[in-house]
Amino acid sequence: MTKTSTLQKEFQERMDYDELLNCTRCGFCQPTCPTFIESNRKESSSPRGRIALMKAVVDGVIEPDEGFERELSLCLGCRACETACPSGVKYGQLLEDARAIVAEQKQLSFFKRVTQRFLLHTLIPNRFLLKGGIFFLWLYQKSGMQRLARKTKLLKLFSSSMFELEGALPQAPFPFRQLKSSDRDADQNVALFRGCIMDALFLETNQHTVDLLEGTGHSVDIPAGQTCCGALHAHAGDREKAVELAKENIRAFESGEFEQITTNAGGCGAFLVEYPHLLKDEPGWKERAAAFSAKIKDISSLVAAANTVNAYKIPEQKVTYQDSCHLKHGMQVHTEPRSLLRNIDGVDYVELRNAGMCCGSAGIYNLIEKEMSMQILDHKMEDVQKTGSAVIVTSNPGCLIQMRLGIKRAGLEDRLEAVHLVDLLHEAKQ
Repeated sequence: MTKTSTLQKEFQERMDYDELLNCTRCGFCQPTCPTFIESNRKESSSPRGRIALMKAVVDGVIEPDEGFERELSLCLGCRACETACPSGVKYGQLLEDARAIVAEQKQLSFFKRVTQRFLLHTLIPNRFLLKGGIFFLWLYQKSGMQRLARKTKLLKLFSSSMFELEGALPQAPFPFRQLKSSDRDADQNVALFRGCIMDALFLETNQHTVDLLEGTGHSVDIPAGQTCCGALHAHAGDREKAVELAKENIRAFESGEFEQITTNAGGCGAFLVEYPHLLKDEPGWKERAAAFSAKIKDISSLVAAANTVNAYKIPEQKVTYQDSCHLKHGMQVHTEPRSLLRNIDGVDYVELRNAGMCCGSAGIYNLIEKEMSMQILDHKMEDVQKTGSAVIVTSNPGCLIQMRLGIKRAGLEDRLEAVHLVDLLHEAKQ
């Protein structure tokens, strides 16, 4: 059997055909799709077009060739189409299922295979190794090597993407600092999902999350044994590793009696909610996954539900908000962050045009699909400038780095900054 016919057989056996048929091809998804817009309205680069391609492969009408794989790869997976879809098509699940099938059959080069395995299987799920990586970043930033690299543009010799992205990274935290919560008793017990990138590169934001929750009457537990949510693995088509990580997390959080589990990263939260789908074929796990995902809450939902009137104040300034795609379209959380921002004394809130449209970050999309990512980002920054804001707030680490990169590309470092919602609330706390 050839590779193409094997791939087609896998699609026929594993894709949810009923879900493919749910798409009525109305086209409501298209105005919300960044790749459809940026590709000059190319049908195959829209959600409707990609679903039609998947169905055509299952029906045997077309072969799953390189063009088909290219359209799957070009999708950001932002799921804005799901919010717009009147039929409730679960596009994100269809995309991840299709990517997983393609990835399992794809023959990567030795270098790509080793690199991907090191990143996804060795580095990211291992908190100790990830902290080690942050130690080198911290050393690079503190030792003067960063200034030298920027002055000589040394990184540009290796990769122009790396050179641009390096300038948008935050100051790495001191690598031996530990996340702390008090042993206070409170009416509401919350467990923190600390994440991998958030815990390594944005440890300060995680600490601010604990402080904010405790300040709004919660006791916060940080269960040991938790690991990466697995979103990066699933988006890359590595479903097997994503399933393994999901089971680790469920075990870790079953060790305590938590009423709610909170996260401050939209990408993580939306994937944690998807665990029942991810584990649907794993005997004995679907129910455990459902119990776990039912407790997931974004930090903004918990803080907004508390009585925070007159609790926050900053010097007067215009502020706007960029949605985390997965927070808005995956978890349907979009009013709470805006409510919290409007509740800060001193904030003149200005709504951003197309705030729910992806910024082009999408995990590692800005590295592997740089041209499309930067095209989307530059248009996003044009909309940000029209708000006249001094601060753009967002709720996901990838979005935050992408916004900082956009500010740098637009030359706005002297009049615009990007911050995580949690950090702004912590700064404004009275």
